[in-house]
Amino acid sequence: MKLLLSRIAAPAFLASLALAPALHAQVVDLGHIEFVNSGSEEAQEPFLRGVLLLHSFEYEDAREEFQRAAELDPDFALAYWGEALTHSHPLWSREDVAAARAALARFAPTPKERQAKAQTERERRFLASVDLLFGEGDRLERHRAYSDALGAMWKDDPTDLEAGAFHALSVLGTSLGVRDIPTYMRAASIGEEVYRANPRHPGALHYLIHSYDDPVHAPLGLRMAREYDKVAPAASHALHMPSHIYVALGMWDESCAANINSIAAADARRDRKGLAVDERAWHALWWLHYSRLQQGRMDDATAILQELASESEAAGGSKRTRYHLVVTRAAHVIETRDWDGFAANLEIDVDDLEAPTIAADHLVRGLTALGRADTTQAKQISANMRGVSLWDDANVVAGATLASCCAPASAVDEIVDGPGRMAAEVMARELEAAIRIAEGEQKLGLELLRSAAALEDKMGFDFGPPTVVLPAHEALGEALLAAGKAEAAVAEFQASLARTPRRAASLRGLAAAADAAGDDALALATRAELADVQHLADRE
Repeated sequence: MKLLLSRIAAPAFLASLALAPALHAQVVDLGHIEFVNSGSEEAQEPFLRGVLLLHSFEYEDAREEFQRAAELDPDFALAYWGEALTHSHPLWSREDVAAARAALARFAPTPKERQAKAQTERERRFLASVDLLFGEGDRLERHRAYSDALGAMWKDDPTDLEAGAFHALSVLGTSLGVRDIPTYMRAASIGEEVYRANPRHPGALHYLIHSYDDPVHAPLGLRMAREYDKVAPAASHALHMPSHIYVALGMWDESCAANINSIAAADARRDRKGLAVDERAWHALWWLHYSRLQQGRMDDATAILQELASESEAAGGSKRTRYHLVVTRAAHVIETRDWDGFAANLEIDVDDLEAPTIAADHLVRGLTALGRADTTQAKQISANMRGVSLWDDANVVAGATLASCCAPASAVDEIVDGPGRMAAEVMARELEAAIRIAEGEQKLGLELLRSAAALEDKMGFDFGPPTVVLPAHEALGEALLAAGKAEAAVAEFQASLARTPRRAASLRGLAAAADAAGDDALALATRAELADVQHLADRE
């Protein structure tokens, strides 16, 4: 048995990590871990690289490394354990149970046989944990059992930082991809212990950023955001992750820099491996576009959107590219209010996308129709929108309930799909409100917007660009300001900024509302903050 170390040797993008001297192995700059294991010397480099990549959610590359380790040492239990884990993406609410079971079966056909074949007690416990994760039961039961198993390992040996790091991630996984603050703080408490013991552990840095990436807790994650990209600069996702904290704090310049680096790393990987367009850093491109909008760099934002549209077409309109094109186009139209420009005229197939994405597309198309004074088309889009997602047609005012067609099939579906269905309903109410106000039914429109804002608040905090592409408090603030209710509008814009700090449109709205309410000090302070946000804005 060997003690194997990964150490950062240099900050350069492809700098090597020095391993234990006897190994003479080189790996790219992915972080620093210590991992005792029973594998052969030849299998150590790919295994260690696989674990480091796994901590940074570089799942495909990690899988290749674990498979290589298994080829070099077919009896190496942890190689199959690692490969199985590449099929579980807990924070993205994705998993491939069949593929994970197939990976484990290559080591031995059954859990009992795997236990007998593993060479150490620690490796048997790691294997037992993934047999629970990919065993019987619904997703929530399996994730809880897996987390409990890792928690027992961590409790029995608090010096086992790999057990601790994977336990922190597993705790986040029990929320099934939906932010639950008590669960996230419990994961953070574990991650903090790993971080204190090893400040260069990529898993600790990564999972703490995820634990803290909401506007309330983001200041706690700023330390990790400033370190993770330097610890693991060879991982595109690690370069993107600091922007989770920067967006939550409205640090738009820093968000742009992080995502530009992430995109460059992903494109270099794609070129190196000859991968398809789908393997671009679509997530980072979306976040870069949103951050450019906040900076007021509209020319850059338009260029990114045009690039996404072209790349999506080149990819044959894949689901992944269309999703990112929809949410990017939606943010662009909402921010610019350009009802006749390139973004407003994009036609995107959304039929197979998720409810909040379809709703965002409908909302933007409906608002565009209203902006073109085509109320008839806006009404048709609104009617279609209700059928897609959302509310009971008999209750289109405050207090509306989710449509029976959208009732969750199980408790797990309620956890996973609930926030998305709520976001879709918020956007449906926003469009209906805009139509009512355009037709002179101001009171009903304001009631709808108040109900939309109340429902958005029940969703809790999200991360990244808002799922409700027109934040409901911002929409309500705009409507109240237009109705001459300036003081009420001030409160709504402030509520919007509490959810989306330093969002440019909410700052503009707050400044205008403060002016109308006669609050010169607030107007001046808000304009100063907006000027800081947009200090790099296009001149016009």
